Amino acid sequence: MYAIIETGGKQYRVQEGDTLFIEKLDVAQGETVEFDRVLALSKEGQLTVGAPVVNGAKVSATVVENGKGPKIIVFKYKAKKDYRRKQGHRQPYTKVKIEKING
Repeated sequence: MYAIIETGGKQYRVQEGDTLFIEKLDVAQGETVEFDRVLALSKEGQLTVGAPVVNGAKVSATVVENGKGPKIIVFKYKAKKDYRRKQGHRQPYTKVKIEKING
């Protein structure tokens, strides 16, 4: 059994027991989150596709941690013009563990 959910502008294929990194949510560590934007649900080989979401389907997950990803360097420059800008960025994320898929 798996589901395709949408959160943070991205889509994820999830099963019970999966852990995944998603865009940051305003939820504390240890709390439960429900994703109600379920785009597709596969149960016992039967695929249900929503238009755009499957009615009554929810995915429950527990927040494992909130953190920041690795640092990336954003460097802009213009050749021969003495223009240089260096900036670092760390994307915040929320790590969740999928507990239950309700369909």
